[in-house]
Amino acid sequence: MSQQPNALIREKSPYLLQHAHNPVAWHAWNEDAFALAREQDKPVFLSIGYSTCHWCHVMAHESFEDEEVARLLNDWFIPVKVDREERPDIDSLYMTVCQLMTGAGGWPLTVFMTADKMPFFSATYIPKMTRFGRTGMLELLPRINELWQQRRRDILQSAVSIAEHLRQFVEGDLLRQHQETAPLSAATLDRACAQLLERFDAEHGGFGGAPKFPSPHNLLFLLRRHARTGNAQALQAVERTLLAMRLGGLFDQLGGGFHRYSTDERWLLPHFEKMLYDQATLTRAYLEGFEATGNALFAETARAVFDYVQRDLLDDSGAFHAAEDADSEGEEGKFYVFTTEELVQILGEEDAALAAELFNCRREGNFLEEATGHATGANILHLTAPLETLAQAMGLPVDELRRRTNAIIARLFDARGRRVRPHKDDKILADWNGLMIASLAYGARVLQDQNLAAVAARAATCILATMRLPDGGLYHRYRDGEAAVPGLLDDYAAMLWGLLELHQATADTAWLDQARTLATLMCEKFWDTDRGGFFQVAGDAEALLVRLKDVHDGAVPSGNSLAFFGLRLLARLTGDTAWTEKAQAMLQAFGNDIAAMPLSYTFFCCGLEDMFQPAAQA
Repeated sequence: MSQQPNALIREKSPYLLQHAHNPVAWHAWNEDAFALAREQDKPVFLSIGYSTCHWCHVMAHESFEDEEVARLLNDWFIPVKVDREERPDIDSLYMTVCQLMTGAGGWPLTVFMTADKMPFFSATYIPKMTRFGRTGMLELLPRINELWQQRRRDILQSAVSIAEHLRQFVEGDLLRQHQETAPLSAATLDRACAQLLERFDAEHGGFGGAPKFPSPHNLLFLLRRHARTGNAQALQAVERTLLAMRLGGLFDQLGGGFHRYSTDERWLLPHFEKMLYDQATLTRAYLEGFEATGNALFAETARAVFDYVQRDLLDDSGAFHAAEDADSEGEEGKFYVFTTEELVQILGEEDAALAAELFNCRREGNFLEEATGHATGANILHLTAPLETLAQAMGLPVDELRRRTNAIIARLFDARGRRVRPHKDDKILADWNGLMIASLAYGARVLQDQNLAAVAARAATCILATMRLPDGGLYHRYRDGEAAVPGLLDDYAAMLWGLLELHQATADTAWLDQARTLATLMCEKFWDTDRGGFFQVAGDAEALLVRLKDVHDGAVPSGNSLAFFGLRLLARLTGDTAWTEKAQAMLQAFGNDIAAMPLSYTFFCCGLEDMFQPAAQA
């Protein structure tokens, strides 16, 4: 790697700083970079990722730390790096482009574009050398440069065509949203429930096949469905999924917290990143699952996640860091897995045998290499049943097994703590903190633990004190003493939910007042006065190719779904019908999309369920 830093050394993003010593002459996304592209008559090579992304690391090591690849990038392109978590507006725009062009998406996201920000080629991970049917960087870069030099008109026409196709795609969404909408009814929710249950994996829990994402909003919707209609299948699907995720490798059995997703259908083999948003939304699902079933393991799981977040993600300021990496010492999952030999070294023969039986460890290992499927000798600790069931199978008293298990966990956790830890992305994001504040405050009520409310209040105080725009609005990111990037819809909507939950947990009207202010600003900055609903970015934000308006619930609920949920809750807590009217206008804006495929909008459907049963938890 080059010892001379590039322009990223002046940035705050941990992801950009990871690339500050690459031999690639990276620029951050700014007008200077695009002006340089115009001045030097070069296309822009845009690379989007995030600091805890495994495949981003792979591409960095293969290509961006390689002198040969760097020379081609520096000679023929203006290389630009973007942290998708710092600039979700840029990421979502060009991810939409990638999906339209290739039918797929993911990170790292690679886009070749003109100096006017119009894309003409898009891909995800690109290896250095051509392999596995993927064209490599050393073959692709010369090809793109040749086209730029010899067939410029074709490239520019393609870029114009792609940009126009993007505009038509977005405008088509907006027009469809604006068409006359039949009122959403209970039948829409019937279809959402039926679609989810059709995809439910009764054997392993979760929905669909591998890879499996937690998608807690699916569970929250089914819990509301059960509460309103008594649908037993909905509750059974939630119980099975919550239990399977808690017992499986998706959950860190030693340190608490959930990994990002499972690569297999059994929740055993995770991608080991730990994201703040997953901790926030999953604790909400476990808390509501505990309320619905009385299963103490669900409450215990929520407490374990709260403990993890406070121990490992809490900033000195009181707010929460974004994520922990999957990799350490260049290997995914190395921090988390154990060989049976290591168990013996740490625990001794007798306790190691119990740990191996308890956590399903084998001499050959259960952690399979993703590319080959071969055992690595390492084990992902996981359970096959709750301790009560395991105690019966082992012929041990439950209390004895619990005592010995807790002692084993403590010793393994202590030993693991002496390993090289995964990288932590220590930036503070307003939207993810809003989700965490909401879950902590809700947990304070469900678990009757006011300390959780105090932790939530401290985080909210930090966000509101350090991440405010001059007009009282929010910045999106804070790190190393700097608040930056004007807030997006998700920041306002998630913080609105967090403040409303804090008000309910503490009965402090100051949080309700702050929520009102934030909701007012959200409506002023993001509301589409022509068609209804909220845009992702404010009207005075940096101009990109199009202004997106998304309601689809992905890994986290969309900004519009959060806003709908929050506005309805604000209306209920204040009695102000203006907020109800705004929520009703959102139904008009998005009713066609939701009615056509309600499965894609399950958090929005949570708000709809609450409409049909106002007494349901909100």
